[in-house]
Amino acid sequence: MESKRQQKFAGIIQEELAAIFQREGAAYLPNTLVTITKVRVSPDLGVAKVYLSFLNTNNTTLSVAEVNSHASEIRYKLGARIRHQARVIPTLTFFVDDTNEYVEHMDKLFDKISKERKENGTEEE
Repeated sequence: MESKRQQKFAGIIQEELAAIFQREGAAYLPNTLVTITKVRVSPDLGVAKVYLSFLNTNNTTLSVAEVNSHASEIRYKLGARIRHQARVIPTLTFFVDDTNEYVEHMDKLFDKISKERKENGTEEE
């Protein structure tokens, strides 16, 4: 369970990173829209796990690796934006947020189950 302090700091980081990716995201990943879906901060506020969602990319693993290769540059830009709000700028680690793929997978499974029930005539109403 995250404390209020962690949640507040994570919200600030999420907003500022979103602005950074909106303005300068094309430098890291051209023709790709990056969305910051979630930020988790450690209790000491020294490490931030940033979950990203990508639109218009074929390989999300490669995209995350590219963003992680620019993590120190992104951290510097984040530090310039939140320097008056934070004592320590957290180390950033980026991950793929695969929630959408999981939802799609579950929907396909439910559709398959529903289709099998209709074929077997065991549809419950």
